[in-house]
Amino acid sequence: MKSAIVHILAFGGLALGLIQPQTNASQSTNATTVGNGTYVLPMFDPNPAARAAELDENRAGYLYGPSLIGNSSFFLTGSLGDQLVQSDVDLWNLDAAPVRAAVQAEATPVLQSVGVAGGLNDLSGYERLYENQWKTANPDGVDPGILTNYSQDLLFSMERLSSNPFPIKRLNPQNDTLPFEIEDKIVQNLTTMSLASLHAAGRLFIVDHSYQANYAGIEGRFTAACTAYFFIDPVSGDLLPLAIKTNVGSDLIYTPLDADQDWLLAKIMFNVNDLFHGQILHLANSHAVAEIVHEAALRTMSAKHPVRAYLDNIMYQAYAIRPIGSQILFNPGGLFDQNFALSNVAVKQFVADFYPTIAGPFRANYLHRSLVDRGLIDCAYGPELAHFPFAEDAGTIVEALRVFATAFVHAYYSNNRILSQDGELQSWVSEAPSAAKVIDFPASPLTHRETLIDILTHLAYLTGVNHHTLNSATPSESSGVLPFHPMALYQPIPTAKGVESVLPYLPNLSASINQTTLLLGFIRPQLFNSARDLENMFDNSGFLAGASAVVRQAASSLQDRLMSISQTIQGRSFDDNGLSQGMPFLWKNLDPSRLPFFLSV
Repeated sequence: MKSAIVHILAFGGLALGLIQPQTNASQSTNATTVGNGTYVLPMFDPNPAARAAELDENRAGYLYGPSLIGNSSFFLTGSLGDQLVQSDVDLWNLDAAPVRAAVQAEATPVLQSVGVAGGLNDLSGYERLYENQWKTANPDGVDPGILTNYSQDLLFSMERLSSNPFPIKRLNPQNDTLPFEIEDKIVQNLTTMSLASLHAAGRLFIVDHSYQANYAGIEGRFTAACTAYFFIDPVSGDLLPLAIKTNVGSDLIYTPLDADQDWLLAKIMFNVNDLFHGQILHLANSHAVAEIVHEAALRTMSAKHPVRAYLDNIMYQAYAIRPIGSQILFNPGGLFDQNFALSNVAVKQFVADFYPTIAGPFRANYLHRSLVDRGLIDCAYGPELAHFPFAEDAGTIVEALRVFATAFVHAYYSNNRILSQDGELQSWVSEAPSAAKVIDFPASPLTHRETLIDILTHLAYLTGVNHHTLNSATPSESSGVLPFHPMALYQPIPTAKGVESVLPYLPNLSASINQTTLLLGFIRPQLFNSARDLENMFDNSGFLAGASAVVRQAASSLQDRLMSISQTIQGRSFDDNGLSQGMPFLWKNLDPSRLPFFLSV
């Protein structure tokens, strides 16, 4: 019990321990307010000399520094850059303080109540960690069904289409070979088809975490490096799991035909890999990418530029995360090393491996394009997924963000000619892929308004949707909930099937409290239904202070649309088959009233 309390107190350092807040931090400013209260394009600025001087200061004061937490994008430095970083850290500390206090206040009673009730002597004991607990730290609680239906294969497979939809792809029968074989009689029994037939019909999907076999681990904790097949069932139309290959030790292949405890352990082993993937991918994708694009804007555009104002608004607090994470979370012996099977060294290796090819490319990660490229929507070589909760919710939100971005761009650029004449905008688009080294950024010069709309929509998606799909409340409500989603295993990976119980592989009470409190620190419950939720991404006084009437109306319309989306998500329930969006759990993680509009953690 003592070790758990020590860990909880250590979490307090995440907010206040190493980077001390300054006394002048303000929690109310979401964007830069310009002196004359009006955003203006450079060719229409009545004071070009002052603007030119500002640009000189920006280029001298905002510099590209070494990447933090692995080799991804440059991190902001320079005299002005350091001031912005410190300001963001101060603001982050203010938001983290009540979260830390809530976790600390509730942790000891949870620890004691679970112990009194019998501890974690069976799988049902893990429900005690969550049921009627953490009412302040996590007022929404665990997604209904996650604690009761985790043994269902449909829940396991549908998590790939909701709480971490980024690593799954459909195997293209023309371009993709099968990474491993399964006996045909097993596949026939499970699917009514052969593995080759599933592949040829475009019904076979894969999630591959085999790369984790080469990553550095923590002594006393264990992990596989699973590759998993999923398939669209020819009978039900559901996406279901077919097999899980461990890629370590005896390299066992598990299927749903195995004994219950063996198959449950296989899914848990996969989830250890998937939780690691999701937490670090969000760092290399949403944080590193949004930051570097904004850094290029800081150096090339005046604060009076409307596009700069748009970016400043959505990048609220953004530069706090990597410095705090590098000193508290991903440092040697830090909170990550205290909980996960893979170490901080593995984190940095993942970032170095994934940023150049998967996480970092800008246009390749546009929501629609990414889903199409992975064969998840609009697929010409296989049947449509019956349900895709992430695409449904994220797609609806991104569509709303795009409508706003379109109105915003059109308000300042009535035609493509004006776009081409904007020297600051063109400098930004030139700087991003060159000096800033943004991967796969649209080519310079920027000649079409539609391209700018694409860029701005994607950045709002990264900060307001993509980030929170993997981080924020999601790990505490679904993807990191025990016993099905541990950060590590506590026994070596089996060399043969026949496990009698998964319990010895799971974290004990102290380690479970450690995992739970760490993930609770990612939530910002005080921002639920607040001026800083996603509904108010652009409908806030800081951003609107310099905006035109057209943009103000568009921001109000966006707020209305996001509120409507929120009401739809909040109104979901289980149908007569015990399903919601085709899943045996109730997934509300992209409710705009529950999401910060910014990169909160």
